[in-house]
Amino acid sequence: MNETIRTYHSMSELYASFGGKMEQDADFTIHRNEELYREIPIKSPLFRTSYYSVLILRKGRGRYIIDDRSYPIRDNIIYFTNPGHVKGFEIDEILQGYIITFSESFLKQYVHGNILDEFPFLIAEVAPPSYPEPEVFQAFDNLGGQLLQEYQLDSTYKFKVIASLTVVLLLKIKERFWKAYNPLTEALTSSDITLSFKRNLEAHFRDLLAGKCERLFQVQDYAQIQYLHPNYFSTVIKYKTGKSVNSWIAEKTIAEARSLLARSPDSVQEIAFRLGFKDAAHFSRFFKKHTQSSPSDFRQSLQR
Repeated sequence: MNETIRTYHSMSELYASFGGKMEQDADFTIHRNEELYREIPIKSPLFRTSYYSVLILRKGRGRYIIDDRSYPIRDNIIYFTNPGHVKGFEIDEILQGYIITFSESFLKQYVHGNILDEFPFLIAEVAPPSYPEPEVFQAFDNLGGQLLQEYQLDSTYKFKVIASLTVVLLLKIKERFWKAYNPLTEALTSSDITLSFKRNLEAHFRDLLAGKCERLFQVQDYAQIQYLHPNYFSTVIKYKTGKSVNSWIAEKTIAEARSLLARSPDSVQEIAFRLGFKDAAHFSRFFKKHTQSSPSDFRQSLQR
């Protein structure tokens, strides 16, 4: 993909890119599709979002792109997409149904902090559309109508009610389409994630030692590079390599530290700064934790 892929952080921001205007006062939205895109045909550029999307489409024709996959849009279809996916769409016939968007922070604020444990598919890498039977689809369509009705109200407990209905929606998705989902099974097809992580790890330490970066990357940084949720990213790396991401980072840090202590005339404090530590004391504690020796003692042992 040679084109620049923009990331949108809200539905209103995405809609504005098509010249539309949408009021949004929370990290949750629901709209009728037929009221959003009235001029057809439409072909969107590729984009990413930092929020979740659920599309409940009872009628319409077109194509939906998720990463390198393309799916036809037809009657009675449900799409669920996670943050980070490269997405795009083509609409050939006006879509009728609902588009629902919400963020992880919305779920954690109005539901509970461990929402991802209850619904592990929220961190899935692959999210194909579903084409349920008419009676199953009707249940989702009815729920979309309830969510829209509550969204249009101005009540004290508006977003708590919406959050409760969103949990019902997620439970139905889990029951009907993701019942057997296991992120470890999905990881079997995710070797590219591991390979990219190893390359990014090497590249980051080259940048650190060259002075192009001033801090040591953590799990979330490596996950963000690949537009993956940190939980899912960590699961894949642990399953594919047998080691956690933090173990990979720690082992690489110690390897580079030992090399610098052995070959470089830099002081312990200078080496600490080069490896992204804020001070020598922190670096020394880290080094001793993983080697049972202080940086100074290690350096002195090489001279005996």
